Amino acid sequence: MIELQLDEKGLVPAVAQNAATGDVIMLGYMNPGSLKRTLEGGEVWFYSRSRSDLWHKGEVSGNYMRIESTSLDCDGDTILLRVNPDGPICHTGNETCFFTSFEELPDFVTAEGGPGVIEDVFAVIQDRKREMPENSYTAELLGAGVDRISQKVIEEAGETAIAAVKGDPEAMVGEISDLLYHTLVLLAATGARPEDVWEELRRRQG
Repeated sequence: MIELQLDEKGLVPAVAQNAATGDVIMLGYMNPGSLKRTLEGGEVWFYSRSRSDLWHKGEVSGNYMRIESTSLDCDGDTILLRVNPDGPICHTGNETCFFTSFEELPDFVTAEGGPGVIEDVFAVIQDRKREMPENSYTAELLGAGVDRISQKVIEEAGETAIAAVKGDPEAMVGEISDLLYHTLVLLAATGARPEDVWEELRRRQG
């Protein structure tokens, strides 16, 4: 049994290599859903951390990457994708994303984002929205529409407040978890993302 090690956000880095030239052309991240689509369809899907959703590489540019082979490194925590690209892969129009050389230590920038578990849950919700499987509470909620989801958010907010007033921290944590989950479903149903919330909160820091 081959085991694939995911990071704390449920993702694994995937290096794309041009099968014809051997050039490394880009680095992306995959989750189980994007890897499944890649293996089944033969074209590369990544998980977009900025959009918190699956991303079909080439869906905008038309330069898809078709799988030649897939392999894991010795630690089972990085994927190598040998691909046949339809055209330039980098959004800049370059054949590879790795075209900026440096010899001195660069400036370091820390990426800002929300808690990883929220992004993981949202990714599952997005997958349920896409597939709408039977016997899924999330799919049932999404099928019921924004009005019903909004009602659930109001209900969970009220139960959170009641638990806090009663001085029951354990119950309050559970209710807040329910509130966050239903809020994420509402975001997905309306086409918004957790990153939109992080951006708004960052604007309010001043």
